This record gives sequence, C-alpha cells and structure tokens, in this order.
Amino acid sequence: MNSRVWTEADIRALGATTDLVTAAAILGVGRTKAHELTRAGQFPVPVLRFGRRYLVPTAPILQLLGYPPTTPDPAMHETAADRPRHGHGQPAKYLDRTP
Repeated sequence: MNSRVWTEADIRALGATTDLVTAAAILGVGRTKAHELTRAGQFPVPVLRFGRRYLVPTAPILQLLGYPPTTPDPAMHETAADRPRHGHGQPAKYLDRTP
C-alpha cells in the first residue's frame, strides 16, 4: 500500500479537481472502498461523474481536512470597470436579437 503523506501544498497543486483514486488516497481510503462509497453516495466529499469518469473537486477535500480556502487573486477577476468600452466611455453593447 502506498503510504504517501499529502501536504496542503500537494493537494492545492492538483488544481481544481482530481480523480477519485487520488482523492481517496489523500483521505486514506483504498480504491475499491472509494468506488463502493461513491456508488452508495457516501464518499465524504462531492464526486462529479462524467460518463465513466469520476472527478472530485479539491476545495471540499481541503475543507474536510481543515485547511483554509484559497484567497482569490483580485487580479484574476474582471469587474464591470475592466470590460472593454466603445465610443464615449460607454460599455460595449452586445447584440440583442429579440424583437
């Protein structure tokens, strides 16, 4: 059995989601038990299913383990003031094809 110790940095480095087996390993659950819990709707964090593929968001894993949520980088979020403007400082108009 793999006895890797997952750190907060390791989990955050996975990105927004990870596969079910990795999520299970982080939580100390084996592959077979993870699939059983998922099928029963009892995996300890939300699991997303896409066809035959399971994805697990990493934020709930971090929360379950007591790690704080990430603080969003304000530079990464657009505001209305940041949107392109046309003409005389007016916001760009979007086509509205409703009669």
